[in-house]
Amino acid sequence: MKATILIVEDEGLIAEDIKFNLEKLGHVVSGIVMNGDRALDAIANPDIDLVLLDINIKGSLSGIDLAEIIRTKYRLPYIFLTASTDDYTLNKAKATLPYGYIVKPFNELDLKVNVDFALHKFNSENEKLTLSRTYISDHFNVLLSDREFDLLKAFVTGSSYKEAAETLHISVNTVKSYQKRIYQLFEVSSKVELIKKLG
Repeated sequence: MKATILIVEDEGLIAEDIKFNLEKLGHVVSGIVMNGDRALDAIANPDIDLVLLDINIKGSLSGIDLAEIIRTKYRLPYIFLTASTDDYTLNKAKATLPYGYIVKPFNELDLKVNVDFALHKFNSENEKLTLSRTYISDHFNVLLSDREFDLLKAFVTGSSYKEAAETLHISVNTVKSYQKRIYQLFEVSSKVELIKKLG
């Protein structure tokens, strides 16, 4: 999968080496940023698919600070780059839920595996998050009407019967009728089972 990748790395030679290897693998590098503060502007680029993020970056924002912003504001996958493998750094990095962790020095294979895995994981999560009809059809062999699909999304996002009824302009009893049918289609008996089955 070809991706547009931003490199946030303050060591010029390492950044250029990463860029060379990514382009060799068929990816597009949208830029190299060597300062945590400047990285915020670069991350806002809507064309970016993935960020490679040095943990110890120059500027007032560390890689971990940037990771928190990326995760909460931009919902982009990111992979940490670091020479640090101590427990303190690892635990701080893990808490941000990165899509990979590459320890310097690394080679082209490390880069390829981490980038491929991160993109695959992020795309899989997005499929589940958006609950596309294609995802449901491909994974569960279930065809839903428009109303059933809308209700399924409402159930997964935690809407109550009343909230779902108000959103879809139908009665609570109608919501319950549709719910029974959805449970039958997915072969479950509760919302908890349904959500668990959908992943």
